[in-house]
Amino acid sequence: VLAPRRGWIFPGLDQRLAAAPALVSGAPPARPYAAAAKTAKKGSQKTKQEEAKKKQVTKRRLLMSKPVDDVYLTWYYERPSYDLEEAVGMLKKFQELDFTHPKQYVYINVFLDMALQKKKKVDPFASAVLLPYRFTDETNKVLVFTENEQEAEIARENGAAVVGGVELIKWILEDEIQVDFYVAVPAIMPKLIPLRNKLRRKYPSTKRNSLGHDIPKMLQLFREGLEYMVEDENIIKTRIARV
Repeated sequence: VLAPRRGWIFPGLDQRLAAAPALVSGAPPARPYAAAAKTAKKGSQKTKQEEAKKKQVTKRRLLMSKPVDDVYLTWYYERPSYDLEEAVGMLKKFQELDFTHPKQYVYINVFLDMALQKKKKVDPFASAVLLPYRFTDETNKVLVFTENEQEAEIARENGAAVVGGVELIKWILEDEIQVDFYVAVPAIMPKLIPLRNKLRRKYPSTKRNSLGHDIPKMLQLFREGLEYMVEDENIIKTRIARV
């Protein structure tokens, strides 16, 4: 109707109209440019965590060791470090500016190298240390296991909170007796095996200096000493002084 002659206004329209039924009724044309589907290899399934580990994490470059402006991005600069005397002076100055308590505790983070040969690591541990200068008047409650009356008397004279033998096992299992530390003499250790799972790391042992014959020395260590433990596999976080 629009054109008196086929192909006059729309050249090639008749060829396209003739090819249309074939496209509708027949199979779709081949796509030689399409990418072939990759066949999944057996045993090559990897978790997202494994793939994330392989990705290299880009580290930020340190621009300068010390910023020159009052406002700056901290991760672009090296973390400042101070000598002990200077650091303590800064803590005292901050205490005055913040109006905080002058006898507040000073804490320390110690990073340990826990690696050994052949890709092994030291297991996290807990212990106690007797500092040369005490900064608190608090004392811990210590229980002494002994069946010797003479040793029991020495323990009481040196400040033991509880002294006794196998009769204490029942009360400890039922949580009737709760103290901070437990020490013992070697002669009674075979009778304390029922308490191993209950006391766990507080179970008397030579590694923690809580098993021995020198009762006054053990009592002084655990009554006045500072307990510390390894956290997050290699960090010791504890208080060491007052401002």
